[in-house]
Amino acid sequence: MSTADPTTVTGLPPSIAAARDDLTPMLSQYADLCAAHEDAIVLFQVGDFYEAFCEAAEEVARVCEVTLTKREDSTGSYPMAGIPIDNATSYLERLLEADYRVAIADQTEDAAAASGLVDRAVTQVITPGTVVDEDLLTDRTTNYVAALTRETEAAEDGRGGRDVYGLAAVDVATGECLATSGDRDTVAEELDRLAPAELVRGPGTRPPAANDASGEGRAPNDDDEPEDDEPDDDDAAADGDASADDVPEPVGTDARWMETVLSDDRFAPRAARDRLEPYLSAPEERFATEAELRAAGAVLAYAEYTQGDDGPLEYVSRIRRYDPRRHLRLDAAAQRSLELFENRGPGAGDTLFDVIDETSCALGRRRLERWLRRPLIEPDRIRSRHDAVEWLVDEPIVRETVADGLTGAYDLERLVSRISRGRANARDLRSLETTLAVVPDLRDALSAGNDSTASTEADSAAPCDHLRDLRERLDPLPEIRELIDEAIAVDPPQEITDGDVIRDGYDAELDDLRATEREGREWVAELEARERERTGIDSLTVGHTQVHGYYIEVTDPNLDAVPDDYHRRQTLKNSERFYTPELKEREDEIVGASERADALEYELFTDVRATVAAAADRLQALADALAELDALVSLATVALEGEYVRPTIVDPSTVDGTDDPRDETGDPYDETDDPYDGPDGGGSDGDRIGIAIEGGRHPVVERRGEFVPNDVDLERGDLALITGPNMSGKSTYMRQVALAVVLAQMGSFVPAQAARIPIVDRVFTRIGASDDIAGGQSTFMREMSELTEVLHDATADSLVLLDEVGRGTATTDGRAIACAAAEFIVDEIGATTLFATHYHELTELAERRDRVRNLHFTATREDGEVTFLHRVAPGASSSSYGIEVAALAGVPPAVVDRARERIEPSADADASRDGPTGDAPDAIGDDAHDRAVGEATLRDFLAAADDADPDDRSTHHDRIDRTAPTDRPDDRDADPDRETRDRTGPVDVELAAAIRSLDIATMTPMEALNTLHDLQRELDR
Repeated sequence: MSTADPTTVTGLPPSIAAARDDLTPMLSQYADLCAAHEDAIVLFQVGDFYEAFCEAAEEVARVCEVTLTKREDSTGSYPMAGIPIDNATSYLERLLEADYRVAIADQTEDAAAASGLVDRAVTQVITPGTVVDEDLLTDRTTNYVAALTRETEAAEDGRGGRDVYGLAAVDVATGECLATSGDRDTVAEELDRLAPAELVRGPGTRPPAANDASGEGRAPNDDDEPEDDEPDDDDAAADGDASADDVPEPVGTDARWMETVLSDDRFAPRAARDRLEPYLSAPEERFATEAELRAAGAVLAYAEYTQGDDGPLEYVSRIRRYDPRRHLRLDAAAQRSLELFENRGPGAGDTLFDVIDETSCALGRRRLERWLRRPLIEPDRIRSRHDAVEWLVDEPIVRETVADGLTGAYDLERLVSRISRGRANARDLRSLETTLAVVPDLRDALSAGNDSTASTEADSAAPCDHLRDLRERLDPLPEIRELIDEAIAVDPPQEITDGDVIRDGYDAELDDLRATEREGREWVAELEARERERTGIDSLTVGHTQVHGYYIEVTDPNLDAVPDDYHRRQTLKNSERFYTPELKEREDEIVGASERADALEYELFTDVRATVAAAADRLQALADALAELDALVSLATVALEGEYVRPTIVDPSTVDGTDDPRDETGDPYDETDDPYDGPDGGGSDGDRIGIAIEGGRHPVVERRGEFVPNDVDLERGDLALITGPNMSGKSTYMRQVALAVVLAQMGSFVPAQAARIPIVDRVFTRIGASDDIAGGQSTFMREMSELTEVLHDATADSLVLLDEVGRGTATTDGRAIACAAAEFIVDEIGATTLFATHYHELTELAERRDRVRNLHFTATREDGEVTFLHRVAPGASSSSYGIEVAALAGVPPAVVDRARERIEPSADADASRDGPTGDAPDAIGDDAHDRAVGEATLRDFLAAADDADPDDRSTHHDRIDRTAPTDRPDDRDADPDRETRDRTGPVDVELAAAIRSLDIATMTPMEALNTLHDLQRELDR
């Protein structure tokens, strides 16, 4: 993060502005470019360096750790710092990491040919979201720049409306462009899922944040059917004006992305339509809301601005709007809790993506990441991917052949982008040719058994429909491959102006010029021997310099032997340099042929590049097919090596839940071998179809060593209360169930012996403890915010993971919240839920709710030593073994012993702790008594307020004494919470009135929690 004032570093440096009228022409040119790019540090090409001046130079020197020098002229002295053009990447990376944009001002004409000041122009504005340089990008992830808009839809009754957010994102390096819209939470989720490197917004549009504790702006569940995704638009981009009348304001930052604020007119509907017309026909018909259209227009305008403002980006031909409800929704909390892409542990560790990533090329790696971020919810599409994975698992030779072939595929998406922008060099075209060369072999590999007439005798089964379609999409583009192979040298130089780019034999004129140059150089090479023989001067040499050209050098002692046809060219300290008329003539031939050859080569190369660019749509389609094939091969490899099984996908919306077309063709869950078929296993009741996993494993944890598999058998809408010791595996168990669902719906097999997975629309997680001090949220408030998200947005088709709800506050309050939340999920939502808790009182819910079942993790206790078996079993646990875990963690023995002393006086506790762990406890404390005490306390509280002197109620701090009744001996050691319940103290009269005035029936859970918090705070005063 930069420590300098951005207003003095970006744009026109104050020192330059102060002396602007007196600047030299070059510094005036620099000042003009800075003024036109107020949001960026301008790096100004001077020879072989990019230079910055004055305040910008000081910051460049500090961030890049380069020497700060100065430029002096007749107008004064100016600090100056530069970075070498040939090694600019590492320095640009540092400036981006310091949250700066960088405007690259290149020389746009040959300095040697310029008559006066060399023309310069900003050819690219480099920002975190619009980077296109391969050295600044990672091949694993897509690099998005996103734009956000907001508008308010009028309500039918005319009394206000709801906010609709529009979101569009473009990957400038590949040309992919997406757009969607929705309420605050939906778009916040999509921002987390897309994870853009940069967010563009208007001055009045604040990025929405999911899990907002305030609950404002939350829309109720929308049960309307999601709209179909519109198909990709393949219309070729036309020429158009992409001028940027205004530049972005100075950069802001977010913990997740760089934030860029543009003026409101850049988001105007008319401006958006004008911007989109070169990309789409009838753009207003391609988007579901005007918010989407405005966001798409703004993000493309910004992308054009950063790429030099030369008009539409012609390679952006895949503009697609999508509905988030068409995919399994995973918000930021779920992605973090499940460790899909980032490990939350203290050290670097594997993530789910690391486990399933066996891709061979960058295309497949990004596609696999996209599938994991956005699993499917359409059963047919999921099964189609499963078909492909299964076939590749069953055909090891084909799978290995395809994987080996894909290792030779370059990043075709980004190659096409550079080719279309006219920035590809000869090596890029050669990389494209190499990639095209592997396509025929891939097609042949996928042809195993493809001929139905021959398949009966073939060892390999015919590929599934998915792979047959994929094979047809593998367009080898033979004419493009042939053109590149014929035109471009096998090992061309990096720079396309250095010559030797075009292959011999491609162009007759170029061959003639090269022959003339080659013959001339051969003549010069033989000249030295001839002249030594002719003059008798053995020390005579022939050489060449860029300034003086070819020469014959003779040392001073031999000058008397110099022939008359030698003409002096240069005098050195101990020798003289000469030329002859014949040498000069040959030099002119060589130089002329070389210059004409270089110019012709450049022209030929740009013609080839333009021809390839014209096939951009076909190349992008091929890139899409290669990416999908690589991702499928990766999933098949992981499935085979990890002993994963194909899951049966069940659509809960069907009546009988048995619409899987594979049920009659070898699916592990047909009528004869379904281990979960039966009265409680789902059967034919579509509403009772649930998650059934036999021998399920956690895909990441099992890699670390021995792992104990566990079964899952949950009907749709069940809530499993999971109790058991700390460290026994409750959180791992819950996560592995969610990961199985995510893997299954992305198209992968799952780590299990058998699995039946119903389609899930969203995964919610409330796992682990964390706070947001900067955002003003304590650990408990953060926990409640995440719980609020679940209670508001979960549906009957959701999977909910809740771990230790209510532990961040007092035991009584936390237990009450946990119980109320569980009841609400079962009674009002019906989501399939895994609820881990140490509040053993919650297990009584299984007696009062049919959809609640108890599970526990087993342990044995012998001679004071506890052994965790990591096995899940029916029923409630008898203990959490917290003291034993504390001892294992290294808590001092004195503390452990004292903790045992405080527990041992309770006979009930002793009985439950010493009993077998598989049995539910008779009682952990007298729960009915605890509830009675709480209710009586509240009744006495209100009654005491009624009995108070009315005159005393006028003062807010007047108190009434109350004592909680009890009918049990006061044993505070046995029940530490009793002290809180039984304490005697004054009570506010007005608090009682406030409690009576509450309209509990209309309060949201979050409002109730906030009110309870306020009441507690008043009581503590």
